[in-house]
Amino acid sequence: MENILGLIKLRIKRGTNLKACDTRTSDPYVFVTMAEQKLKTGVVKDNINPEWNEELTLYVSDVNIPVHLTVSDKDTFTVDDSMGDAEIDLKPYLQCVKMNLSDLPDGHVIKRVQQDRTNCLAEESNCIWKNGKVIQEMSLRLRNVKSGEITVEIEWVNLPDSKGLSEIEF
Repeated sequence: MENILGLIKLRIKRGTNLKACDTRTSDPYVFVTMAEQKLKTGVVKDNINPEWNEELTLYVSDVNIPVHLTVSDKDTFTVDDSMGDAEIDLKPYLQCVKMNLSDLPDGHVIKRVQQDRTNCLAEESNCIWKNGKVIQEMSLRLRNVKSGEITVEIEWVNLPDSKGLSEIEF
């Protein structure tokens, strides 16, 4: 526990225009990895625009390790089909958290993160103040596939007795 900086709540909200792997549809789920941590959402049957609305929690021990997401199609008798993957670079978001802001109006934009070739953002993403916390919602364009996006939200959770972000350089 001594090298854990804090937690990231990762809300996997929905998928849009995902690849159809089974005739005209798919049974998608999201597999999340960060260093040695591995988590998975439930499967949404027969849907290329699934709504997961699931919250997964990851511990952060190194801000330079991205969160990797792989969308797959659940198959019963064969190996699950890949439907694309994406990564979340936590650093732009964690820079906002490190500011230790308080008492901002709900919806206040703290930072705009631009889409570019170095990230998986499908469009500009904002770090905003919501209910007393900094959150970032983003649409991620899936790689290694013709189409598909997933919408996620991240939120930092401080842990008592953890190092936190105060000594981290970005």
